[in-house]
Amino acid sequence: MSDSPHRGHVQTRAVSADEAGLRLDRWFQRHFPDLGHGALQKLLRTGQVRIDGRRVEGKDRIEPGQTVRLPPGVTAPPPARPRDRPRLSERDAAEIRRLVVHCDAEVIALDKPPGLAVQGGSGTERHVDGMLDALRFGYDERPRLVHRLDKDTSGLLLVARTGQAAKRLAEAFRDRETEKLYWAVVVGVPPRAEGAIDLPLAKRPGARDRETMQVDHEAGQKALTNFRELDRAGKRAALLALWPRTGRTHQLRVHCAAIGCPILGDRKYGGEEALLAAVADARRLHLHARRIALPHPSGKGELVLEAEPPPHFRRTVEAFGFSTGASAKSSAKPSASGD
Repeated sequence: MSDSPHRGHVQTRAVSADEAGLRLDRWFQRHFPDLGHGALQKLLRTGQVRIDGRRVEGKDRIEPGQTVRLPPGVTAPPPARPRDRPRLSERDAAEIRRLVVHCDAEVIALDKPPGLAVQGGSGTERHVDGMLDALRFGYDERPRLVHRLDKDTSGLLLVARTGQAAKRLAEAFRDRETEKLYWAVVVGVPPRAEGAIDLPLAKRPGARDRETMQVDHEAGQKALTNFRELDRAGKRAALLALWPRTGRTHQLRVHCAAIGCPILGDRKYGGEEALLAAVADARRLHLHARRIALPHPSGKGELVLEAEPPPHFRRTVEAFGFSTGASAKSSAKPSASGD
């Protein structure tokens, strides 16, 4: 079926869960490597490529569940012969199973340790995605990731057990029906005890690391984070609760640094100011995905999960004497608009 006056057939393709946050032009490079950059730009300028019916640019980020309109003539190369996945070692299978903190018919939740990558990349051979076969637990379908955490961020990571569950979870993330709470130990204190950080983010030009971000008021995408100070050690450090309202790359790390309190151990965005000489674990990132709440993909009720911080985070909390006992205080939802 065609929805265009152009000759040929218009096709549509859904964005998969593991493509969250990918730039549209990179998505085309992945799926249509024979389509040149100039040809793609022309299709974008003339509105022949659209996402969910709206005009887009190559720099725009895509989200799971969105639909990309492909004009006539845009075709993918023949599929390559599937390569066998590297055999999963018993050690890795046992490790990934130890990380399971919740498992039901549709969802598995992991408490990811810091230092374990979620997906592979240049020089990264050991990652969560490569271990998911160990979490089939009798299912024929291979579990699939529905969101990501940075390699050095710890905490809750959701995995869908079926394609339908992946679709519904992706929709919950896309439609902002998901409430995510992070804890962070920061160097310094925020300018006020509670509020919102509303600063647009974009890729840093010329950065060697393609995922290095910066505040960019002209070209950046909207990024909103609510925060609340849970405890502080004078003006030296603080324990913050962070609620990301958008899902930009490195959002919490850039936002905390932007308001003058970089996350402890985050030299990428805080430089040497993100280190405290007297803290034993100062070079380790102190950012933890503490709690997640979202509609259960079964359509029945809400899925609410929590994960305790990793050992280095707990040691630092104890060293500063921070109080984390008031769970109601740390999990209460601030207003989405902040102050």
